[in-house]
Amino acid sequence: MAVGNARLIDALFRFKSNLDSGIPQAIQVAAIEALTGKQDEIDARNKIYQSRRDRLVKALEEIGLKVTKPKAGFYIWARIPEGYTSVQYTAELLDKIAVAVTPGIGYGKSGEGYVRLSITQPERRFNEGVTRLLTLKRSR
Repeated sequence: MAVGNARLIDALFRFKSNLDSGIPQAIQVAAIEALTGKQDEIDARNKIYQSRRDRLVKALEEIGLKVTKPKAGFYIWARIPEGYTSVQYTAELLDKIAVAVTPGIGYGKSGEGYVRLSITQPERRFNEGVTRLLTLKRSR
């Protein structure tokens, strides 16, 4: 977005329209390489995410949340306990154990009653988050 002098904005619009209509060439070249290049890193990366998914789902179930194990993706959706809104439960996790999750209501009305957790943090931080979640099991 750009705001300013109408003549300058018009010039910027005409310049940008000619410069980057369509997908930029650098992104096209990167996509070609990603699709046609060596694929051996993909299996290794998938194993990492699968392991993280499984550890997080297990931890969430151990603290009493209902989870359907996803087949793909970087996120886990967990059903929160009765008596909370997704915002309240998010705040409680942040206040009690310093774990940040996303309230489901942020994704629309159907997201209420859930929180979303990510498995994309660096390994050390991910493990720390799972360990903190498991402290809820001991404190209940």
